Amino acid sequence: MLDIRLIREQPDLVKEGLQKVGADPAIIDEILELDTRRRDTLTQVETLRAERNAVSKEIPKIKDPEERNARIAQMRQVGDRIAELEKQLEEIEQQFNARMLEVPNLPHPSVPIGRDESENVVVKTEGDLPQFDFTPKPHWELGEALGILDFERGIKISGSRFYILKSAGAALQRALITWMLDLHVYQHGYTEVYPPYLVKSECLYGTGNLPKFGDNLYHDAEEDYWLIPTAEVPVTNLHREEILEKEQLPIYYVAYTACFRREKMSAGRDVRGIKRGHQFDKVELVKFVEPHTSDEELMKLIEDASDVCRQLKLPFRWVQMCTGDLSFVAAMKYDIEVWAAGCQEWLEVSSCSNFRDFQARRANIRYRSAPGAKPEFVHTLNGSGLALPRLMIAVMENYQQADGTILIPEVLRPYLHGATRIGLDGRLE
Repeated sequence: MLDIRLIREQPDLVKEGLQKVGADPAIIDEILELDTRRRDTLTQVETLRAERNAVSKEIPKIKDPEERNARIAQMRQVGDRIAELEKQLEEIEQQFNARMLEVPNLPHPSVPIGRDESENVVVKTEGDLPQFDFTPKPHWELGEALGILDFERGIKISGSRFYILKSAGAALQRALITWMLDLHVYQHGYTEVYPPYLVKSECLYGTGNLPKFGDNLYHDAEEDYWLIPTAEVPVTNLHREEILEKEQLPIYYVAYTACFRREKMSAGRDVRGIKRGHQFDKVELVKFVEPHTSDEELMKLIEDASDVCRQLKLPFRWVQMCTGDLSFVAAMKYDIEVWAAGCQEWLEVSSCSNFRDFQARRANIRYRSAPGAKPEFVHTLNGSGLALPRLMIAVMENYQQADGTILIPEVLRPYLHGATRIGLDGRLE
């Protein structure tokens, strides 16, 4: 959520920022009109309340019964007017809050201007693309041939965009998750948390998933629980409605969760294999930091996520999102894309974002910069560290061998009882 003071004081600046991210700046005029009505109505309510309070103190002192009754009747009318205005104020505030929640974050000044994803900027590529003396297969052919991927039974059980991991396939994913958690905890200094997969509505409002992306989420209407689309949601809300002390910052969290998305917005895309599904696993990194450090913390976050690719010896690149491809909540965002030799494409395995105070305002997460200081909003950041199953795809396709087996990356072997490959029977060898 943007600061209403910024909208009041610099509306043209805000409108310019919204135009850069492809949002309609007309919403700012609506918000300012509602804000004016809200403040004017509140002023009327407070003035009438003050009048009623003052007269109420005077009434017992009035000796003339006729005059006293007249003043009492007058205050009843004032009370009725207050009730009427309070109802109007409540309606105005609901409209105001709803419109404020619809305004996306403003882009960081350093974000390149662009219309859409075609104008994103590749800022770094690391690692050599693997070379093969045979034609590498895509993961859906590899996995089915080895018996570690079962699409038919996944569809039978749950429908399209579901699959089954079996034998060494399931073990490989479990090893990746455990190793990534250990990497971020013991080498990068994050604190591991295991959060619920079901959250309340206010958690999704806090991270910016609601109201805009409600159609893409799974919702239990009876209990008002939502299945999380990413661990970012419960982990960011760990400090909802809290005031942190300066000494507590920065806070780094890492969490493994399953994630659930309807994928309505990607209908028809990536229909082959396991690139895009309604359920997938992810290791997520979340940071709470002081505002003046957040740009530096973003680059450290990207490096931490990239270290997964480095240690797995997978080629990867950083892509900075232009203004037209920023998410609703991000002020600045970089994607980490890993090369998949069978698909012959770069696959996004992490989006690392600096939200600045956008989420913190929605979730009311603040800190004191000094003892007794007025609380101010923290900056929040997050990024996958990394996301499955695309990381699985990259490992399977880049480590495949001519005979159809798949080598196990060295860093994962201790997590797989020393196995060095996935054999033709789909088992670890």
